[in-house]
Amino acid sequence: MNPGTQSIVIIAVIIFGASILGLIAGRRQRKDLENWTVGGRRFGSVLIWFLMGGEIYTTFTFLGVSGYAYENGAPAFYILVYVALGYALGYYYLMPLIWKMAKRFQFITQPDFFEKRFQSRWVAGLVALTGIAFNIPYIQLQLTGLGAIVHFTSRGAINSTLAMICGFVLVVLFVMVSGLRAIAWTSVVKDILMIGTVFVLGIGIPVAYFGGIGPLFHHLIATNPKILVLPGSSKVLGIPWFMSTVALTAMGFSMYPQAWPSIYSARDSEVIRRNAIFLPFYQISMLLMFFVGFSALIVLPRLSPLQGNFSLLLLAARTFPAWLLGVIGGAGALAAMIPGAIIVFAAATAFSRNIYKVFFRPHASDAEIMRVSKFSIIGLILIGLFFAIVAPTGLVPLLLLSFDGMTQFFPAVVFSFTWRHVTAAGVLSGMLTGLITVALLVLSHHDPIFGINAGLIGLALNTVVTVVVSTVTQTPDLKIVEVFTHALIRNGQMGADVMTDGLKSGATEE
Repeated sequence: MNPGTQSIVIIAVIIFGASILGLIAGRRQRKDLENWTVGGRRFGSVLIWFLMGGEIYTTFTFLGVSGYAYENGAPAFYILVYVALGYALGYYYLMPLIWKMAKRFQFITQPDFFEKRFQSRWVAGLVALTGIAFNIPYIQLQLTGLGAIVHFTSRGAINSTLAMICGFVLVVLFVMVSGLRAIAWTSVVKDILMIGTVFVLGIGIPVAYFGGIGPLFHHLIATNPKILVLPGSSKVLGIPWFMSTVALTAMGFSMYPQAWPSIYSARDSEVIRRNAIFLPFYQISMLLMFFVGFSALIVLPRLSPLQGNFSLLLLAARTFPAWLLGVIGGAGALAAMIPGAIIVFAAATAFSRNIYKVFFRPHASDAEIMRVSKFSIIGLILIGLFFAIVAPTGLVPLLLLSFDGMTQFFPAVVFSFTWRHVTAAGVLSGMLTGLITVALLVLSHHDPIFGINAGLIGLALNTVVTVVVSTVTQTPDLKIVEVFTHALIRNGQMGADVMTDGLKSGATEE
């Protein structure tokens, strides 16, 4: 068996094996909307850990991190900083509150939260449309990554477009059949494989070419003395950009629509808190990918920006044997397919429930909502596939564009629990202001502007407009408002109790 065929067989076995597991996962579950969309709200800590890891750590971990380190150097370190802050802010503090509201009011989608809190279908509709529109670049990112990973690791035997089509046909099948449960169980396979291959790449490549990680950095500093100091190889990604981007992405980290069904599926809020503590261990994978990007910069200098995105694959193809390249390809393919699945799943469900039903078919049954969601999954993947084929671009810019839009939800979520008098009109005006600002700045190539991330400019204007308009418009039903604001008080008391118990435990141990 020649090396190319050997890699293809291993990639195929991994992809089809995970897909079959996804199909089997939902075989015995009830075929109702709640089980399909949020797994019956019964997932425990371990399954949530894999599910959230599967959603957060994507093909971007494989290609985007190493490619951005290759192209820019020090600016890539923002990835380590924002995720750590995002876990503390979003997953430890905000998400348990959101879970409690979801449990009480039976939310299924992210827009459900906004519709209930602000008593406005228009706010929910805008959130749904924004989530869909700004997730298209993220879907495109996964598709582009999938095609590149399979193409390179099969040593060019499989065309990238064919890989994208085949991979996401499988995604459509198992998500349609099994829903969120399929994504959760395939995430187990994906995460185990991804962690293993990341360690092989992040440690094996520096050892193979430089004798270790320490010698790698000696070579890097000798050949690129300014690469580890902002702005690195770029001219505009300096300290203001770094700080503003960290702030923006830390706030937007938990605002992605696909994160919310994962949260809703948890058995209780403590499952979410525990995962906020242990999920950051995944960040080790990001650090190892920096090592790969820096190694590629020395071994494969002068790649074009588009080739730089795939520097990891180019380096892996000349370093490892065919069988190991096949394992890397299979793991990388799953790192694109599983997050892509939950992205289109969440977006399709939001469309069917918060746009189709609310504005076009108010009396649609849950069965009809499921059918529309399944057709929407196909449509969204086709749109993402179109852009991935005709307009491939850098992976990190796609991710940052997605963050620019999603972070505009952050003020409304925070005000939902902290300010009784925030109104639907204020939130709607603020979001529109932020989204229009981001669109104008990004499309006119003014990102960053004056060294600051355009998304943060939009977020600041969003917050100001939300406050101003809310002060002059009517507050929604105070009974609903009280439920949300009291949840914050109870959550703070619970956090204080947990801290007190921890201090008592520590004193006893001493």
